[in-house]
Amino acid sequence: MNQTSNIHCITLPTPFAVGDVNVYLIEDEKLTLVDTGPKTKEAWEAFLTQINKLGFGVSEIEQVVLTHHHPDHVGLSDYLKDNGTTFIGLAYNEPWLRQDPEFLDHHDAFYLKIYKEMGIEKFHEKAMKQIRGYLAYSCSINIHTIVKEGDRIAGLPGWIVIETPGHAQGHLSLLSEKDGIMIGGDHLIQHISSNALIEPPPIGVQERPKTLIQYRNSLRKLLDLKVNTVYPGHGNPVVHPKDLIKERLMKQEERAKDILNLIIDPPLTGFEICQKLFPSIFLKELGLTMSETLGHLDLLDSKELVQITEKNGVLYFKAKEVV
Repeated sequence: MNQTSNIHCITLPTPFAVGDVNVYLIEDEKLTLVDTGPKTKEAWEAFLTQINKLGFGVSEIEQVVLTHHHPDHVGLSDYLKDNGTTFIGLAYNEPWLRQDPEFLDHHDAFYLKIYKEMGIEKFHEKAMKQIRGYLAYSCSINIHTIVKEGDRIAGLPGWIVIETPGHAQGHLSLLSEKDGIMIGGDHLIQHISSNALIEPPPIGVQERPKTLIQYRNSLRKLLDLKVNTVYPGHGNPVVHPKDLIKERLMKQEERAKDILNLIIDPPLTGFEICQKLFPSIFLKELGLTMSETLGHLDLLDSKELVQITEKNGVLYFKAKEVV
């Protein structure tokens, strides 16, 4: 991977289908790590080997910036928290990273409601087992410094926090204003399209986040910024990010049109639509495929192209007739 002299990419194995994850070590006023990788022995050994090869020890890492709470990006934080390392991230991530019991109850209730509405309550237990299983690779830490859009991070002069929700509710990217380099987590990946995952809102917030709509807004935000290269959480750097962003936005529109054609008649549940879109993998990757389906239904609804009716707690989707 091409990288600047003070940004080092460290690539770690994961137990997930997405494959290896990239974390980044920035040499600046403070030695800063962006993301940490999953909590596995293999990832930790790979991390130690690569950081030592760069001439650093783990104890020299002064702060960790977490792009989002997903386990493949945060798990090894448990191996760093006893070194006096400062953890930095968005507020939404706090209960995920603490694995707060009250939040996890809220989390489970949220997914049960969504799966009922989508017509797949009978698979809820399977889906929750998948989702909760991922947390075994996560961490149990506190965020010491909460940041938000436009903030600067001590020890990283010239870098600015850009909030990029969509793939995750608490997703941030770091932008170097001098050279247009963005460390983007899972916001923009060259070889795969990031999934706008269904996630619960914070406790006390009733409305479900419309994650694909959020994600599209976050992609458009990058079009207005000076971003020349994105260093992603997976795969190679994105050298022409604006071209890829425009392509991704167009593909999302095309997927929404495909769904609209599926629901001309009769009305279908979200799960029925999901099965038609992903006939071979819908059960194996239920969380991912349902997020993709529901996100595009939200997009159609935002354009007032779909009629939604409810029967016994289950939602049915039908294309609106063009007058």
